[in-house]
Amino acid sequence: MIDGSMQPYALTLNKFLDHAAKWHGDVEVVTAGEGGVIDRVGYASLRARALRVSAALAGRGVGFGDRVATLAWNTQAHVEVWYAIIGLGAVYHTLNPRLTPAQLSAMLKQSEAHILIVSADLAPLAKQVVERTPSVSQILVIDGGPPDWSAADLDASTDALEELLTDARGNARWSEFDEIAPSGLCFTSGTTGPPKGVTYTHRSSYLHTLRLLQADVMGLTCTDAVLAVVPMFHANAWGLPFAAPAAGAKLVLPGRLADGASLARLINKEGVTVALGVPTVWLGLVEHLEQHGGDVPTLQRIVVGGAPMPPALMERVERRLGVVVQTSWGMTELSPLGTSAPANDPERKAWMSGRPAIGVDLLLTDVRGNPLPEQRNVEGHLRVRGSAVVERYFGDEESATDADGWFDTGDLARIDNRGNLIITGRAKDLIKSGGEWINPAEIEAIVGAHPQVSLVAVVGRADPKWGERPILMVELGEDQSITDDELLEPLRTRVAPWWIPDEVVRVPTMPLASTGKIDKIRLRAELKN
Repeated sequence: MIDGSMQPYALTLNKFLDHAAKWHGDVEVVTAGEGGVIDRVGYASLRARALRVSAALAGRGVGFGDRVATLAWNTQAHVEVWYAIIGLGAVYHTLNPRLTPAQLSAMLKQSEAHILIVSADLAPLAKQVVERTPSVSQILVIDGGPPDWSAADLDASTDALEELLTDARGNARWSEFDEIAPSGLCFTSGTTGPPKGVTYTHRSSYLHTLRLLQADVMGLTCTDAVLAVVPMFHANAWGLPFAAPAAGAKLVLPGRLADGASLARLINKEGVTVALGVPTVWLGLVEHLEQHGGDVPTLQRIVVGGAPMPPALMERVERRLGVVVQTSWGMTELSPLGTSAPANDPERKAWMSGRPAIGVDLLLTDVRGNPLPEQRNVEGHLRVRGSAVVERYFGDEESATDADGWFDTGDLARIDNRGNLIITGRAKDLIKSGGEWINPAEIEAIVGAHPQVSLVAVVGRADPKWGERPILMVELGEDQSITDDELLEPLRTRVAPWWIPDEVVRVPTMPLASTGKIDKIRLRAELKN
């Protein structure tokens, strides 16, 4: 008797676009440009163009396992480039244009990418990067023509990618490789240390996409229009370039325009139903509508991540926009989704990051990595493992996990009785005052609940007697006024007296890191000056 078996079917990412092109070929990928210009393409046409880009890249020597760097915004061309690269079995290496030329050059040197694909308006930054990176021999420009660098002393050639497609006939073949092949390379933000590279595989990102599509996570459908404000260089835009075509959903890309006015126009023009981005993005949208009027009636859900959502801001967004806010938690090392709060959970709160979906597991440990005997309603150091969790960092020989495969996230957390993850702080953000620990996140959550507070951060400042003391830094809402005592009063009955910040500092605009998180490194540096 011969046992039955199933067909071999490699879980490669190009299959998402293959599926969308065949079954949702006319569903649009929309890109916003300057002056209200909108570019549109159906999934079938986008796939055809991506195949031609693959042929062009193959003609430039790109082969299996090669890294190809991208320095670009969320646009159709960038999505095409991604699929063109992964379809060849090569690896896209996203670069964050909000980093310095020196930082970007260091990442390129580590990845050994020879081709840099860059948005036209980022050409000046690309020039500074390439001047520091002799290994980059070719620059391909998208979303516009190449600059005139005839006077520049560059060894790299510069061409418009669109012009190369004229001779590329789409004869590239996709998916002739194993599903465990690498597909993407993204460096961490470096907010708590030097940036580290995380390599995604086709299999890991394929399984991550299926997790995103679960009903209690993003639950995208073919009737949705999905606005990806989170950048593609920020942990794969949380997986949207894969999840949207997998579901046959309309994908709306804002380019570099993420201000409140531009987002309001785009949401209304394209009938956006689901939008994703860090909390500060939605603060900008709400402030625009409050100041200028108007509504976004088609918008149903906003998924936030990347930074904690202040309770007052969540209430303000839901009330003004008439939407449901879904909180989530993740990391670059998790591809990036770890947990998500279901949209229909009546008990969801801003400080809850939701439960893990299938394929992710959580563990609370003590400082030495020993599992806590109780895993509910106690604070511990958060570890995670799963099918899309990093095993080792790019270029490292040593594993990033412990002997049982658990990755230390660096977060402090609790898990409530219903399984909701509550991030209570970053281990490296803790302030040691008089030999005792102060958790800034708890103070931030309490002060951030005040309706007049837009953004809040607590950082430690060196103190000759206590070692460190907490300083409260706040950005108030427009035309808001509140005294120091009113800001500190809610803390007096909820935290230990020695946790009360020594000083309140008002900032007109809270400094943000490249990922949209509050830049505590910069805040600490400013306090020293």
